[in-house]
Amino acid sequence: MDHRAFERAAALFRAAGDVSRLKLLHLLDGPERCVSELAEVSGTRLSTLSQQLRVLFSERIVSRRRDGKHIYYALADDHVRALIHAALVHAAEPHSPRNTKERTRS
Repeated sequence: MDHRAFERAAALFRAAGDVSRLKLLHLLDGPERCVSELAEVSGTRLSTLSQQLRVLFSERIVSRRRDGKHIYYALADDHVRALIHAALVHAAEPHSPRNTKERTRS
């Protein structure tokens, strides 16, 4: 694997690693949404939301398209969708006693 791929993957995880941005990505797991709709659903101010979307767009995690005055966002592709889904499913799993014991020994 090329070192640049590792750098890019690390940047992707940093961008998605913020709780607010991760919630935003979860909201985008479906049809595209315009910024005003995302602000309403998330309860986030437009200026904050725009900043979060700018970070996600710069890392190619989301795509956007303009239709008149509206800008619509969606997850960039199925790789991003699978990554976000897998992270959330993994995070929701209860810890097994075996894993907890192994961690306390370390």
